[in-house]
Amino acid sequence: MIDDVVREVSGGARAGRRAEYAQLTRQAILDATRELFVRKGYFATKVEEIARVARVAPATVYAVGGGKHGLLRTLIESGTTAEDIPGILARLEAITEPGELIRFIVRATRVKFEQWSDLMRQVVAAAPQEPSVREVLRIAHDSLRGGLDLTARRLAGMGALRAGMDAARATDVLWLHLCNAAYFIRTDDLGWSLDESETWLNDTLPFALLGHSPAS
Repeated sequence: MIDDVVREVSGGARAGRRAEYAQLTRQAILDATRELFVRKGYFATKVEEIARVARVAPATVYAVGGGKHGLLRTLIESGTTAEDIPGILARLEAITEPGELIRFIVRATRVKFEQWSDLMRQVVAAAPQEPSVREVLRIAHDSLRGGLDLTARRLAGMGALRAGMDAARATDVLWLHLCNAAYFIRTDDLGWSLDESETWLNDTLPFALLGHSPAS
């Protein structure tokens, strides 16, 4: 009986080590993929380079991610299911003051832009030439738009939207101001800092959505 227990414990330990190694390998591949996509772009990055940076065989990259498209999709989906997402959605549901809700969604999109803008630039650049990348871009857009839709519906539920605006139009207004393309225009084309962008959004969105500033 003691031998059986020892074998069971030993087998469990080996299984745990294998699972830990598999997770570390997967993370190394994803980290290498993101680094190379950001530095070289989607099309210029080769699976062999990902394998070399991750210190694994190319076959392992295919087994873990299914090639470049699978790895890109996994990276983007990891952002849409990150640990902080449930907390953000819960906060959107909990806030009861319109101005505070707008400030929160502005801050949340700014933080996400800071985290993902380097990779999203490459996704946007590759999407026109590659249908699989366009599908990945759609996943990112759907995730963001879901949060904006929730914000708009909360504002509508509070009776806070300006006259003539419903939740669907409010979602569109939020998208025009808070999508990645809007952030790229402000930061890349206009040269605004993210602090300047956030200040402008907090001044502009209350007028666009509520018809007045939070102070009034």
